[in-house]
Amino acid sequence: MELPSIIPVFPLPNVVLFPGVPLPLHIFEPRYRQLVRDAASAHELVGIALLRGDWHPYYYENPDIFETGCAGKIVNLESLPDGKFNIVLQGFREFRIDRHIFEKPYRQAAVHWRISGQRSIDGGCRSRLIDLLSGFVGREPNSPAYRLLHDHTLSDDLLVNFFSYALEIAPIEKQGLLEALTLADRAERLREILEFHLAESRCTSGPPGPDRCH
Repeated sequence: MELPSIIPVFPLPNVVLFPGVPLPLHIFEPRYRQLVRDAASAHELVGIALLRGDWHPYYYENPDIFETGCAGKIVNLESLPDGKFNIVLQGFREFRIDRHIFEKPYRQAAVHWRISGQRSIDGGCRSRLIDLLSGFVGREPNSPAYRLLHDHTLSDDLLVNFFSYALEIAPIEKQGLLEALTLADRAERLREILEFHLAESRCTSGPPGPDRCH
């Protein structure tokens, strides 16, 4: 697939998308309905970027966003009778914004794409991550998170990317994970975040509860 140099960008306040991860969205604002129609008729890629700073007063204008985001490919699109859409994006690849473009009702950006590289981490790192993640989301064998963690067919990149997306940690922490240049760097940052939160929980209210993924 030839990657476009200009993509539509959908800023969100609390969502950081990662490659390989599905993201369902309900599209209701007119500008983003137009974005979906345009993307669906072209390359089907939509850039997801995290809003930054005091964006609330400028939401309907052009608030600041982080320069690194992740594009998702539209893999399901449901047109609703009132003109709205339900869509599912599949996380595709990280990008960095070179230039913001405001020629349409929605934001576009000229981007350069992260080179698709290493898709694995060493076995010791994976085992440590699984142990930390089990402590963070709970060790109940019947929980979906536990079953996923112990699914040996789960690839390293999906292990790291899915839990980077799904864990109940601050969006700014997820943004830091997204900005890691390699999968190994992302896994190391995720390990540090998990160790910090687990240590914090031991100093306050005890071990984390079982529902730490959304």
